Amino acid sequence: MFLDDEFTIGRIRARRISVSVLIAVTAFAACIAAMLGFASAARAAETPQASAQLAALVRPNDVNSGSLLFPSKEPGFYVEAPRLKTDVAIDVSGPIARVKVTQRFQNPSQGWVEGTYVFPLPDNSAVDALKMQIGERFIEGQIKPRQEAREIYEQAKAEGKKTALLEQQRPNIFTNQVANIGPGETIVVQIEYQQTIHQSGGEFSLRFPMVVAPRYNPAPIVQTVEFNNGAGFATPRDPVENRDKIEAPVLDPSENARINPVSLTVDLKAGFPLGDVKSSFHAVDISQDGDQARTISLKADTVPADKDFELTWKAAPGKMPSAGLFREVIDGKTYLLAFVTPPTAPDTAAPPAKREVVFVIDNSGSMSGPSIEQARQSLALAISKLNPDDRFNVIRFDDTMTDYFKGLVAATPDNREKAIAYVRGLTADGGTEMLPALQAALRNQGPVASGALRQVVFLTDGAIGNERQLFQEITANRGDARVFTVGIGSAPNTYFMTKAAEIGRGTFTAIGSTDQVASRMGELFAKLQNPAMTDIAATFEGIEAEDITPNPMPDLYSGEPVVLTAELPEEKPAGKLQIVGKTGDQPWRVEMDIANAADGNGISKLWARRKIDDFEARAYERQDPAALDKDIETVALAHHLVSRVTSLVAVDVTPSRPADQPLGSAKLPLNLPEGWDFDKVSSENTAPLGGAERHGSATPAGNAGLEQAAAETQDLAASPEIASMMAAAPTAKAATMIAQKSSTVNLPQTATRADEQIIRGLTMLLLALTAASGLAVWRRRLKRIIAVGAKRNGL
Repeated sequence: MFLDDEFTIGRIRARRISVSVLIAVTAFAACIAAMLGFASAARAAETPQASAQLAALVRPNDVNSGSLLFPSKEPGFYVEAPRLKTDVAIDVSGPIARVKVTQRFQNPSQGWVEGTYVFPLPDNSAVDALKMQIGERFIEGQIKPRQEAREIYEQAKAEGKKTALLEQQRPNIFTNQVANIGPGETIVVQIEYQQTIHQSGGEFSLRFPMVVAPRYNPAPIVQTVEFNNGAGFATPRDPVENRDKIEAPVLDPSENARINPVSLTVDLKAGFPLGDVKSSFHAVDISQDGDQARTISLKADTVPADKDFELTWKAAPGKMPSAGLFREVIDGKTYLLAFVTPPTAPDTAAPPAKREVVFVIDNSGSMSGPSIEQARQSLALAISKLNPDDRFNVIRFDDTMTDYFKGLVAATPDNREKAIAYVRGLTADGGTEMLPALQAALRNQGPVASGALRQVVFLTDGAIGNERQLFQEITANRGDARVFTVGIGSAPNTYFMTKAAEIGRGTFTAIGSTDQVASRMGELFAKLQNPAMTDIAATFEGIEAEDITPNPMPDLYSGEPVVLTAELPEEKPAGKLQIVGKTGDQPWRVEMDIANAADGNGISKLWARRKIDDFEARAYERQDPAALDKDIETVALAHHLVSRVTSLVAVDVTPSRPADQPLGSAKLPLNLPEGWDFDKVSSENTAPLGGAERHGSATPAGNAGLEQAAAETQDLAASPEIASMMAAAPTAKAATMIAQKSSTVNLPQTATRADEQIIRGLTMLLLALTAASGLAVWRRRLKRIIAVGAKRNGL
């Protein structure tokens, strides 16, 4: 009985002590909160325009659920992100596609905003037009050197004028910035580009990318140290150029609805009788207009921008064209576009050489879900097709690397079975450190055996930002090997995959679903097993033409056409185009009369785009980077093209934003590509790059930890023991409420409100101290009660 009474009295005393401590420390937290509040008020009162600035911004509780907020320069206030809708109209005329991309930026907030949209385009696109619509007026964008265009944009933005700036960050990644979008206003920006149609194995195709997949961006490293300046220090060399420009907030699809709706139509005029026409990844409606034309539209009015759109078509049986020649005359010059599909090698050709195949598979976090399954199936199929006389190896990588056989081994049935079992057991996780795996494939597999052909087959989504570093590795260490790339997933980095294969004298294959594994890998096997067409050259008979692109001509594989463009110095040239090459030891030659060329549009732009590509591809040969940039700038300005050194800028002459109204800025958030696992992707980097995929950009990891801690504090406050204390301590209750999460919406922000975080931290610290001190008092009291009771009872 004594023990029970003492125990009860002890609990009451301990609780009183705990409540007293809690009241004291939370009163202190409240004082700190008040002081921070006064400090915030003082900051707001520092400028006469503070009230107008705050009115243009929002707090999380001021907006509806589902809004997307970005931090402003004013602590605790946010910018509501602009919303985007995109309309795409694609006109295909023979071998050329002309595309209009209309982006509608809507500002749902009550303030003035600047929106930045990071978006993809095909890596071979020639972007030549930018129009900005304001009401009934259209403003044409002008091509300028990149720095000059940026300065024009920034000045117009500062003056309150509506302005748009289109910049290339990679050949397949662009940014569109639109400034001074008024409250509730919609600004329409239209971009136009053209590209050549892809052809391989008797199938024509075009691809419209819809989302920039988050990139894994390795941290800067020091590669060399130069002592010639006497300082003895090296500057870190960043392997990712413009890393901040290619990143955008990415939404977790489990918590957010898909955004950025896209409508799309294709007007297909093939120029020959059509057979099968199909969309690889989207449901479409197809209407027929004669035997050579189709109109394709999405079955749904819009689709979310989360995977590439791919359209493929074939000629009717027996109607497949083997060659084409088109011309465009501009400013006294003739531009030609020619394609020729070489004949297949005769059956009497020598059997293919023995092969040494190094398979490299990406099993990083971005490959999780359907992508890793597609990669596993593709690689298992490729290994099963090896001949017993071949040699092979398998290398897998995430942020670590495994060389499975530690060198090439014979493709015996036993080794093939071991490799296939290993591949089927791979799971996707970790970062995308691609360079060590590529180095191992190119440098560490020993010398090529006499009479053998070394092939490196790379299966990846290419979700990296250090493309140039990998191109340099292929250029320096490829030797006699050929590099074949297989793009996996719903939004592969086609620029990296295509250029890596081109530099590696191989070819690129895209696999976007498990349904495509067998057919696309079948095409790749045909290319791996048959000799390439080499020594390809183009000349003109009776005409002087130095500018033929691409230069040099790449090797070709079974079913691939020779595609070239040329600039001729005459309006009506006469003569013949000659293309020669070799398949194995068999020579091949074709002649085409220029007088028979059909009229075409946009060929000069395609020639200029490929001319710029040639400059970029041979940059390593140039000793003067400034001279290289000047050559690119000259071609781009002459043909009104966006490039690495030129941009399009449009400015409305009439200011629209009042001088006393602030301008908030935000990057438009993107969807995670379909099939990607947000949790796997977000854990890719060990470095806090802050991203939806930790190689992308969104909420920093620390912010998530703070939110979790705040939620735990709320759970603690809701417990019965603490709730009873709160009833006796209103001040403590108020202090705990400060730590509650202030919003139920998802905030893909890149900064936090400092004063709120300080208060949260203090509150949680003080609650922890209170609990700890109360528990210590209670334990000491209980020990004393037990000791006294034991003594009295003779224990």
